[in-house]
Amino acid sequence: MSTVEDTIHGEEGATRRDFLHIAATGFGAVGAAVAVWPFIHQMNPAADTLALASVEVDISQIPVGEAVLVKWRGKPVFIRHRTAAEIADARAVDVASLPDKQTDQERVLEGKDEWLVLTGICTHLGCVPLGTKSGDEKGEYGGWFCPCHGSHYDTSGRIRKGPAPRNLEVPEYAFLSDTVMRIG
Repeated sequence: MSTVEDTIHGEEGATRRDFLHIAATGFGAVGAAVAVWPFIHQMNPAADTLALASVEVDISQIPVGEAVLVKWRGKPVFIRHRTAAEIADARAVDVASLPDKQTDQERVLEGKDEWLVLTGICTHLGCVPLGTKSGDEKGEYGGWFCPCHGSHYDTSGRIRKGPAPRNLEVPEYAFLSDTVMRIG
């Protein structure tokens, strides 16, 4: 026969045991997290990599009709200050005739049509197309030409001829002022 006192002590004993199990499990979980954290944290990008996550470019020194090549995240980026004729040529293209259908307006920021920013990596096999430096072959469409396999890009960076399956990529970019652009 159990008495009221046995019942109270029995429940109290179970309560203490439950508390000890919960506390031990909690301390074990916290200990495991503390032990695993350095391994998880080492997978984060290094500070020097994060510093390259974006790059600011002074575009005031790029004359109309010229282009520059900058490095961003270890990749070449083409920045072209397009002429009115280059913009008109890019907009006159029948989008239905393109392998990768994009209008020129989709590839530039609204109100800044004269600035074209592209990742300078051919979408065929990862070569760097010509067309940024003065004297470079610009291809049949006045944009960029990849001599490795003959891909021709227009003045909007769209593939027009050759084996490349897609247009040159447009990275994320923004204008911080009229003379400074941030890529990334």
